[in-house]
Amino acid sequence: MAKDAIDTRHYDVIVAPHITEKATLASEFNAVVFKVADSATKPQIKAAVEALFDVKVVSVNTLTQKGKTKRWKGKPYRRSDVKKAVVRLAEGQSIDITSGI
Repeated sequence: MAKDAIDTRHYDVIVAPHITEKATLASEFNAVVFKVADSATKPQIKAAVEALFDVKVVSVNTLTQKGKTKRWKGKPYRRSDVKKAVVRLAEGQSIDITSGI
């Protein structure tokens, strides 16, 4: 497979970094949190992070955050579900998610 096809596939797996207070606290334990595609598997997420950021991934934990029911102008609507991945990196490695890729 061509190198360009591999890169675009990895970008389809990793949607965006998830930056919150809790995700920042996880960085003390060499963990980074990403929003990922709903269909992404743990091996796909591991391969994408290792290829895009050139780091060694120790483990990947995933969770699906269910969308909340909210109201707007009195009418209820539902936020969409979001799948997140908590990626733990090898000792001494880090990802600076504030800079561009």
